[in-house]
Amino acid sequence: MAKEKRGMMFVLSSPSGAGKTTLTKKIAKNNKNFTISISHTTRKPRSNEINGRDYKFVSVQEFNTLVKKNNFFEYANIFGNYYGTLKKPVLELLSLGRDVLFDIDWQGTQQLKRIKSLSLVTFFILPPNIQALKKRLLNRHKGQEELIEKRMDNFNEETSHWNEYNYVFVNDDLDTCYEKILNVIKSEKRGISQNQNTNEIEKKNKRVNRIIFHIAQQFYKTFHYLILLVFYLSQYLSFSL
Repeated sequence: MAKEKRGMMFVLSSPSGAGKTTLTKKIAKNNKNFTISISHTTRKPRSNEINGRDYKFVSVQEFNTLVKKNNFFEYANIFGNYYGTLKKPVLELLSLGRDVLFDIDWQGTQQLKRIKSLSLVTFFILPPNIQALKKRLLNRHKGQEELIEKRMDNFNEETSHWNEYNYVFVNDDLDTCYEKILNVIKSEKRGISQNQNTNEIEKKNKRVNRIIFHIAQQFYKTFHYLILLVFYLSQYLSFSL
């Protein structure tokens, strides 16, 4: 009797709002052999999230207990909340020949890559431009300007790790990006690596730099206007006094 083939692990990471969660769900929905790894988190659920389906919501105390017991493959503190992937359910799925999808950040990916026994393929997803990224964040976090700015501030740190991934794609069209990722997954499952060539990597590097430059411009403009506002306000107060 032939030995059943062990499943593989596929990681999707991106800056917040670039589309990794949507892409992960689309892959799992359209491909029966894929299961999304459900992370544990200490953050509060959003209005459309269900415990056990989107995340396993736990207290900080519960999370720390799991850390002490070494139950996590990976865990990280992201925007003040902890996220982590339990070992046991993932290993069970892999042993059954199921492929597991991970929607995690660069910190978790680095930890998974250190485990040499895992069959791991990683993808980094970029937004088409800074305007598209901010629009997605505004739609997701309506009325939470402080949270949006915090996520925009963190963009540089997140994108600085893109070259640590096996594949990098720009999500300028969801269906196109999905098809590209799926084609790579199919090839990897056949044992064929589709390493992106030097020209493709160089193009993506330039695109990352352009996006970061646009962010820097936005911050400079905001800071410049703030300085002017403080100056005119001080002049007004001096005149009034």
